[in-house]
Amino acid sequence: MSKQQQMKSSLLLLITACIWGSAFVAQREGMNYVGPFTFNAVRFALGALSLVPLIMWLDRRSRKSTQEIKASVKSSAGSGFMAGLILFCGASLQQIGLIYTTAGKAAFVTGLYIVIVPFLGLFLKQRINANSAIGAIIAVYGLYLLCVKNDLTLGTGDLYELAGAFFWSAHILLIDKLSRQTDVIKLSFFQVVTCSVLSFIVAFATETIDFTGLSQALIPLLYGGICSVGIAYTLQVVGQKGAHPTQAAIIMSMETVFAVVGGYFVLGELLDTRGVIGCLFMLVGMIIPQLPPIRRNIIVQE
Repeated sequence: MSKQQQMKSSLLLLITACIWGSAFVAQREGMNYVGPFTFNAVRFALGALSLVPLIMWLDRRSRKSTQEIKASVKSSAGSGFMAGLILFCGASLQQIGLIYTTAGKAAFVTGLYIVIVPFLGLFLKQRINANSAIGAIIAVYGLYLLCVKNDLTLGTGDLYELAGAFFWSAHILLIDKLSRQTDVIKLSFFQVVTCSVLSFIVAFATETIDFTGLSQALIPLLYGGICSVGIAYTLQVVGQKGAHPTQAAIIMSMETVFAVVGGYFVLGELLDTRGVIGCLFMLVGMIIPQLPPIRRNIIVQE
């Protein structure tokens, strides 16, 4: 692969990280006008709609028969429903947490999935190496500096984001398995639809869906739906075709940095010195597991 192609892939992944990081700002801004479940319901519905043209174009390009397309849709629907259930839990906890914490802190705490995933993988008989263990220790210390108060308690929003990080980790492991068995884009579409439908159900039961509020939150909704769910996902797929997985993971982890920058310039959110140091520790902890192994696997689940 040429250096030009690698540069193009890296740029696409960096744009993806920028969109996802900025989406935290849009998600928090949207909370000023609508409830968290209403916001997610509409956001994921818009994201699903934005994927429809892509799916149709890819099916035409593949020149599959009608029967093959139907079979692909059927297999993707079941997998998408399972993934959508976990996505709904993670997205809901994240959105609720954003009511109580800043966009930057939410992004960093959510980003802990990078060090949680290897440990959850132990239950699937996967290995964990020294990089992951060291990264986890550093990231947890960073989390302590960023979120834990003087009375040794976590803020309400941080607790929601931390709980959500475990669901995002489970989601990553499930997608890793399901994506090998079905069409990735269709899988994404059905999980997004599932998340949107479940969010609508909870929103109708617990929130007041106000069209005035929706109109006021239109820009955050459009950005969070079309850009974050639709465009960024597509860029990720295209970008990862020309990038090494380690390189891709490191670049996309930059979404946390973009969230902090966006939170500062758009929402005026500030971190104190302790918080900045905590973010740096967490960023290092997230990157270390993606680097070449320090030594061979140190923990193996038989």
